[in-house]
Amino acid sequence: MQKPLRLFLVDDEIPALNRLRDVLADCAAACPHEVVGTAANGMTALAQLAEAHADVVILDIQMPQMSGIEVARKLLDFSQPPVVIFATAFEDYGVAAFDVRAVDYLLKPIRQDRLIAALHRAEEMRLARPAQSGQMVGARTHFSVTERGRVHLIPVQDAVYLKAEQKYITLRTLAREYLLEDSLTRIEEEFGARFVRIHRNCLVACDALVGFEREVQSGGDAHWVALLRDLPERLPVSRRQQHVIKDFGKPEHDG
Repeated sequence: MQKPLRLFLVDDEIPALNRLRDVLADCAAACPHEVVGTAANGMTALAQLAEAHADVVILDIQMPQMSGIEVARKLLDFSQPPVVIFATAFEDYGVAAFDVRAVDYLLKPIRQDRLIAALHRAEEMRLARPAQSGQMVGARTHFSVTERGRVHLIPVQDAVYLKAEQKYITLRTLAREYLLEDSLTRIEEEFGARFVRIHRNCLVACDALVGFEREVQSGGDAHWVALLRDLPERLPVSRRQQHVIKDFGKPEHDG
């Protein structure tokens, strides 16, 4: 039987904390949990969270002295940081929230179905953490993409490739493309061996690579391209990165 999620709640308004407790009580059957602590400000929350061993923090953003974003940023320094779910009355913090690796962003008044979905996502993260391979400790599990005022969470494992184009990165999944504001260098550093660089402007997921092929252009020049699983795109490999072709098929790339 799965252990209940250990939740810690942070909100500077006591009525809001009480309402959150009420909604959580209604979610208990769908997502077993226990509330291991509450705090009304960020400093108190950090002090208690250092001892509480919470799985999830449900965190208000606009608070005096220390914002929820600042609290979440400091939680990233914990050896085993809890999963963060933001709960706020304001829509403006979506991108900042996911920059500190929050798994969800709930608008008050919080709906029961949205809270259940957020808790299930947090539970998936808790279960997946020990098994994540090719990904550094503390790395994000989702990319955050803003489209027409909405924030979408794209699982890192769904990314086939990421290509830098002007000030954006094109994030390609099997389903579609997204525009991401990020840095390829930062992504490469964050995710360790999950992605391989084939060009100064392109990272490809190692498990999406099926091989390389020499392609002759109309002028007679030839260059290498990367072949992808389940996608027709053929991505150019730069001369500088051609060592990845030799490395492909070695034991660390098998499977």
